[in-house]
Amino acid sequence: MIFDDFLRGRRRNELSADDLSALEDAADGVRTLPARHTLVRQYELVHGSTYLIDGLMCRYMDDREGLRQLVALHVPGDFVDLHGYPLRRLDHEIATLTPCKIATVPHERLDRLIEARPHLAKMLWFSTLMDAAVHREWIFTLGRLDAVGRVAHFFCEIEAKLRAVGLSNGRRFALPLTQADLGEACGITSVHMNRMLRDLREAGLLRVASGEVEILDRPQLERMAEFNPAYLFLDTPPAPIV
Repeated sequence: MIFDDFLRGRRRNELSADDLSALEDAADGVRTLPARHTLVRQYELVHGSTYLIDGLMCRYMDDREGLRQLVALHVPGDFVDLHGYPLRRLDHEIATLTPCKIATVPHERLDRLIEARPHLAKMLWFSTLMDAAVHREWIFTLGRLDAVGRVAHFFCEIEAKLRAVGLSNGRRFALPLTQADLGEACGITSVHMNRMLRDLREAGLLRVASGEVEILDRPQLERMAEFNPAYLFLDTPPAPIV
């Protein structure tokens, strides 16, 4: 099924089989996209919302010199631009970071779903509100944590999100991003990111190599990040690794 990971680990049990079947029927097929593909341009009219089945996608904005800042990173199970349904135009761009498999739900079909299934509408709203919670956390980290704290927080968050959909065992997970990608998410240059990753490795907290991440000391990494997973609204917050 297309929506096997939708809200997985986050109140998915509140969705009935009929709701999930209706959502499945509303999808306009499945597409495969290459890495580094811009799917939605800033302020263009959008007619459907994108659900990420496999791969990693981002929302980003460019400054006047063309330098990119990631404002969200999406993992499988995420509706990437559900907020585009009421907005009609996005104030940012949406792109793949890796090869991705996606499904699109046309907005006219969302109209019918929301009218016929108020509980499903509430859960779709919940999905967008989780995005808003993550945005607030990113604002906090950019404004109040130093560079190494921001990097630590990023890895704590992405591990928790990937674990919720079965893509992390709590210690190791795949993250095929460049240091430039990571720097754009954390508000630092790729050179600075290289130093931060080295510092975390030498401190025995985290190792990143060849697109694989290994968390060596999560309790200490979380303390450095001031990480509290409550804002992710997980059914079962990550337990300490023993």
